[in-house]
Amino acid sequence: MGIRAVGAYLPEKVLSNVDLEEILITRDDWIRENIGVETRRVAADDEWTSDLGARALRDACDRAGITPADVDLVICGTYTPDNMAPPTAMLVIDKAGATGATGFDVNSGACPGSVFALDVGAKYVASGAYRRVAVVMADVSTKTLDWKDVGPAVIFGDGAACYLLEPCAPGAGIGPTLLRSDPTRYRAVWVAREERRARDGRPRQSAFGDNFAQLSGPAVREFAVGEVPGFIEELLAGNGLTPSDVDLFALHQANLYIVHGIVDALGVPQDRTVTNVQKYGNTSGASVPLVLRDALDNGRLSPGDLVVLAAFGSGVSMGATLVRWCGEGDFGAPDRSSAEFAGAVGTA
Repeated sequence: MGIRAVGAYLPEKVLSNVDLEEILITRDDWIRENIGVETRRVAADDEWTSDLGARALRDACDRAGITPADVDLVICGTYTPDNMAPPTAMLVIDKAGATGATGFDVNSGACPGSVFALDVGAKYVASGAYRRVAVVMADVSTKTLDWKDVGPAVIFGDGAACYLLEPCAPGAGIGPTLLRSDPTRYRAVWVAREERRARDGRPRQSAFGDNFAQLSGPAVREFAVGEVPGFIEELLAGNGLTPSDVDLFALHQANLYIVHGIVDALGVPQDRTVTNVQKYGNTSGASVPLVLRDALDNGRLSPGDLVVLAAFGSGVSMGATLVRWCGEGDFGAPDRSSAEFAGAVGTA
């Protein structure tokens, strides 16, 4: 199974660091120097996860030259569902016009979903149960914010992306995946359910009521830079590869300096990755596919390239997968197993 197309959608509203200076006790230069974010996108008041996701799904279909009605299964990876039930995937199907598709949600802890939800979709294609699967990654993270809490507010942005998956030729497409979780650090990054009040005693709420994103910056950095490089190397070594064999590392955009730290720890040049956290902020589960989309649009990703997708975050969890990037001619052929991929990556 391969990634036939990557769709994307970003809300129109742009919130700059200078804009944040009017809301929070923070400074543009501090955010740039410590986090690397310059602007981020913010969903409109009436714009929710399903709206972003439907736009990304339609965009992926446009790029593949199909219609949403051609999609068999829609998996929505999100931690910000429109409602607790039914699944947000149902609204994505309805709003995108994916008539007849089956749908469900996967909540794998926000940011790690870039790989976790993709792995779910890939397994459905590999099983033969569904031929065309749309894995829609969408979150409205800014709606979980307490705009008096500087830490999360300077980092997160809203966005959506869609992996469109189909069977592909042997030796190409999505290969082995490694997933791991450490629940002992559950509260390093999480959305806490708690009451908060302003100084005058009035309730302070997010768009999700008494649910607020919060994180420990030092804990996240220690985990990401300290453990993610070794995790990626473990995946590569298990398939007879080293970091120098990889053409592109598509990494979760947690923070510009975290991304650079991971690349440096892997011992490869920084031009082996693409970053967009500067202009989009941390877009949670949409982060990695948005990197792929930028890489495709900028000519940084070509058929035959070996790509590592790596996502990490709340849980704490991390996931990484190997992809031999497909060209248009790779689709329409029988799919292959991860074992066959492992035997082909070194020679493809």
